[in-house]
Amino acid sequence: MVYLTNDSKSLDAVASLLEKYSNAHGISGNEDEIRRLLKEDLKDCTDEIKFDALGSLIAVRKGSSPNGPTIMLAAHMDEIGLMVKYIEDSGFIRFAKFGGWFDPTLLNQRVILHGTKGDLYGVIGSKPPHVMTPEDAKSPVKHKDLFIDIGAKNAEDVKNLGIEVGTWITPDRQFAKLANDRVTGKCFDNRAGVALMVEVMRRLKGKDIKATVCAVGTVQEEVGLKGAKTAAYAVDADVAIALDTTVPGDHPGITKLDSPLEIGAGPIVSISDASGRGLIAHPQVVKWLRESADKIEIDVQLSVGEGGTTDASAIHLTKEGIPTGTIQIATRYIHSPVEVVDLNDIEESVELTVAAIERAHKYFSKKTE
Repeated sequence: MVYLTNDSKSLDAVASLLEKYSNAHGISGNEDEIRRLLKEDLKDCTDEIKFDALGSLIAVRKGSSPNGPTIMLAAHMDEIGLMVKYIEDSGFIRFAKFGGWFDPTLLNQRVILHGTKGDLYGVIGSKPPHVMTPEDAKSPVKHKDLFIDIGAKNAEDVKNLGIEVGTWITPDRQFAKLANDRVTGKCFDNRAGVALMVEVMRRLKGKDIKATVCAVGTVQEEVGLKGAKTAAYAVDADVAIALDTTVPGDHPGITKLDSPLEIGAGPIVSISDASGRGLIAHPQVVKWLRESADKIEIDVQLSVGEGGTTDASAIHLTKEGIPTGTIQIATRYIHSPVEVVDLNDIEESVELTVAAIERAHKYFSKKTE
């Protein structure tokens, strides 16, 4: 698909990247497809690509100054998903959740089971309303009461189809265009951050950048920020930015008191998240990002979050500490298969990140031994 706003080729590039990464599949611990795509997209705009032992990808673009800082850009590759836990004799499949699902979101979804003999479609079933008791109808849906139907006749049939305990499962959803440069799809958390990181590295190509930039696709963020811990240790950066998504308060069911952020209102710079239990952004990083935004006349939204956190929380505690901040994209209906973002927010986040990298040497320097 091609999406052009005011003949903007840059917005089209962002849309194409997001579509590719959103339609791809990779739950926590099985990010192989995303890692393959990321390696392909970064090979022509970086000097070296390597992997840590957990599977995070580290693509290095060397800076022109020996005294320039090393910047870590981190975008987690994994998405929330499911895994086969138990196969009933009748052929119905019970599953475990990977990541922060709201159980009613799973009801009546179509899913893809990534088996040893190829992908299979399934549906998440439950008791139909016709046979529900009044008590059933009042009870919230719980994932332990749900099951997956792949059309199998019995457990042996499931096995023969290549499905076993440990098979990973993702929602069957495709990227689609909405009105006003807004799009919907699965796992914009955090394929929007991955697309942002790729586009940043592409736009840095050919520029004289004093800083060394490490574009890192981390693994297993949704289940404990695991990849960020090992990758940050390997990179040993002088400063870091996590590229991720966050919750806006601009639709029914949530208020500005919950979140004053909006989609379509520009990049988000986090001051803190998880009420300070996660990241408290380094003041110099916040200054750097805000002044870079001012330099290119981009408005940023400031965020003080009380709920979730990002890879930044793990990165900033690595070794003796790394000054860390975040650039986030407001995303509606987060942790569902129908997330919504505004492409202009991603484009402006790209512009902000590029501008910050170009000026990083004015705020940070290489560590001395």
